[in-house]
Amino acid sequence: MTDAETAGRLTQLISGYWISQAVYAAAKLGIANLLKDGPRTVDELAAASETRAPLLYRLLRALAGTGVFAETAPGTFVLTPTAELLRSDVAGSQRSLALMMGEEHYVVWGKLIDVLRHGGNAFEQLHGMPVFDYLARHPDKGRIFDEAMVGIHGRETAAVLEAYDFSVFNTLVDVGGGNGSQLAALLARHTALGGVLFDLPHVVQRAASMPAEAGLAGRCELRGGDFFRSVPEGGDAYLLRHIIHDWTDEQALVILENCARAMRPGAKLLLIEAVIPPGNEPFAAKFLDLTMMLIPGGRERTAGEYARLLDQAGFDLARIVPTTTEISVLEGVRRSN
Repeated sequence: MTDAETAGRLTQLISGYWISQAVYAAAKLGIANLLKDGPRTVDELAAASETRAPLLYRLLRALAGTGVFAETAPGTFVLTPTAELLRSDVAGSQRSLALMMGEEHYVVWGKLIDVLRHGGNAFEQLHGMPVFDYLARHPDKGRIFDEAMVGIHGRETAAVLEAYDFSVFNTLVDVGGGNGSQLAALLARHTALGGVLFDLPHVVQRAASMPAEAGLAGRCELRGGDFFRSVPEGGDAYLLRHIIHDWTDEQALVILENCARAMRPGAKLLLIEAVIPPGNEPFAAKFLDLTMMLIPGGRERTAGEYARLLDQAGFDLARIVPTTTEISVLEGVRRSN
């Protein structure tokens, strides 16, 4: 790579927020939804989005240069496959992710140097409360968070189902299972499996209609509680997807020990997490680790770090099952003593 190419790549990295904030603006304005029925002129889009046409044109022109939207005639735009995912009404929608990243997350990253120098939690410093308390007090933000997680985790669920055999279990407890989309997919795939969705009471309330809507009435129980206090007993598998990475080692140990107390010997603990590999190769979770540091205060971990954490909580790390995505299934077995 030449010096000019190296400098150009660094410039792209430095200015990366230009693109992310442009995508956020288009998502916030609902431009993709406005284009779902076909091409529209920038004047039509501006009227519908209550923006100024000449200024909106400049945004869409810039995004078209990245493959988000396309200008098919002067001042006329259409959706591209990438832009389709900014619609709010499609499977795998990324619109809520763009909103979440473009609002609270974007501001929090401005505190990175403060956190590196002084520690603490950037989100709490900005909002005066932990992120999950904030979501509980702002239901609109909680809904966006749920939708963003579905957008991120939807492709992960399919990969997990292909990589790991859940048919050996009778009852699976989804600890911190959110709106239940993951559990619904598991139960739909394995029709002999029963499930318990466990999360904070206000989160479970948001999932109240899930069993009936998914055709799982009688097979899926919803329970509210706090995994820092206890988790439901009776499962032979306890699944925690992207839960442990939200917390410090001390907090994670409390959650894992509560799972161990609820489990009978031989029951399986299944952590779905990204496992940071050694070396310098790109791995998205290395940057997700910084998000965990800034927002909930947690961290991504290596295989060795997960093994030590599980050992402290009374589990043996039996195996790490990779998937076609960056996440893996870490299978822990509760020790008998």
